Amino acid sequence: MTTADSVPHRISARVRILLWLLVVMAVALAAVAATTRSILLRDVDHRVERLLAQETGEFTAFFERGVDPSTGTRFRDPERLLRVFLERQYADPGEELIGLVGRTGGRGPAQLTQGREIPVRLPLHRDADARAAVLASPHRSGTLDRSEGEIRWAKVRVVPGGGAPEAAFVVAFHPEREREEANTVFQILLAISAVALLLTCGIGWAVAGRILAPVRLVTTTAAQLTEQDLTRRIPVRGHDDIAALAGTFNAMLDRLERAFAAQRQFVDDAGHELRTPITIVRGHLELMGDDPAEREETVRLVTDELDRMSRIVEDLLLLAKSERPDFVTPGPVRLAELTADVYVKARTLGERDWVLDGHTDLRPDRPDDDLVHLDEQRVTQAMVQLAQNAVQHTVQGARITVGSRTLANSTTELYVADTGPGVQPQDAEVIFERFRRGTARRGARGSGAGLGLAIVRAIAEGHPGGRVELRSPESGGATFVLVLERATTP
Repeated sequence: MTTADSVPHRISARVRILLWLLVVMAVALAAVAATTRSILLRDVDHRVERLLAQETGEFTAFFERGVDPSTGTRFRDPERLLRVFLERQYADPGEELIGLVGRTGGRGPAQLTQGREIPVRLPLHRDADARAAVLASPHRSGTLDRSEGEIRWAKVRVVPGGGAPEAAFVVAFHPEREREEANTVFQILLAISAVALLLTCGIGWAVAGRILAPVRLVTTTAAQLTEQDLTRRIPVRGHDDIAALAGTFNAMLDRLERAFAAQRQFVDDAGHELRTPITIVRGHLELMGDDPAEREETVRLVTDELDRMSRIVEDLLLLAKSERPDFVTPGPVRLAELTADVYVKARTLGERDWVLDGHTDLRPDRPDDDLVHLDEQRVTQAMVQLAQNAVQHTVQGARITVGSRTLANSTTELYVADTGPGVQPQDAEVIFERFRRGTARRGARGSGAGLGLAIVRAIAEGHPGGRVELRSPESGGATFVLVLERATTP
């Protein structure tokens, strides 16, 4: 037994589309934010490197070419050199310019600064251990990783002559502020991305709902369809894939409706037409006596009714098969030979003045025995049925013509013409329907069930572009024509 707990939970297509959209958007926005942060941090590193190189280059140039403003000569005292240089420089925020001059007597180096506060927790000029590490380093530049913050530094050693103490110019940069700005931009991008995801969620939910509305309508319509009601259709709007889906679903419903209609019509027709012969057979059997002659007559009547029932069932089955796509199987056929074969078969139906109207090709560039593309057996069946109808509604010796022709517009026509009483105008529209007979033309001579012309129409319409027409010539009679518009092969 199936319970609610055993039914798997289904996630709607709308939710799946939205989830995939959100995942893709989140990954894309996170990648953009992370890439932006990486670019900003890389720019900070490049800017620090350029700044350190610029400051050390300026000091080197000043050391090599600068003069003491008080004496007008080259600097001889490293401390004086550093002091004059520092007075002329303007450091960027987070940047320290420091001069270190050696002392005698074992004391540490003297320190020269610009006397301004650096907006960091522990600047280099206040960190003796960091200064010592920078001064002792054999490299010209480097990085100090401290708990109080990272320092990027570069230095230029000054080795003057004349016994002056050794000195050094140090440029220190604290990149925390620059990196905090990059992290702030990263956080802003994340916040904007979150807002964008929320907007995308709302817009995506609405758009997905509008796009998938026909799909939900398909589901609703399919759930409401029953064998008794196949008339519901889905409105098709636009030219996208969803509209194509709705159109395909409607076409499927059309085929189902036709199939069920054919099935119901078959059952109704069979029940309607078989009721009378069954009643006749039952009545004769119930009234049959012991007289041998009476029994023989009853058996003859019952056999005749059973044969008529068999013909009705066969015709109804044939009409039911006409709804199948393989009802006709067209192939190449020589029209003149087909017409001649129909003529030979029709001559055995009755003593009439049979005339073969040879296949006439109205185009001079085509031979008379040109090929056509049709179902030879089905077309022969339809033509023989038309000939049988002509025999039933003409007198002995009347002329019946069997012929065919190919028109200039590549249309093939096969026809049976008689000289009988013809068809009344009010009957022309109904004689091709099932179990319908004309009033004047279909008289007491007809013994069929009214399915012959319906079968002829089904065979004609089974061919692409095919139809059957009734033409009433001025000379009288009736001409039934099978018109096959696309039967001529190129």
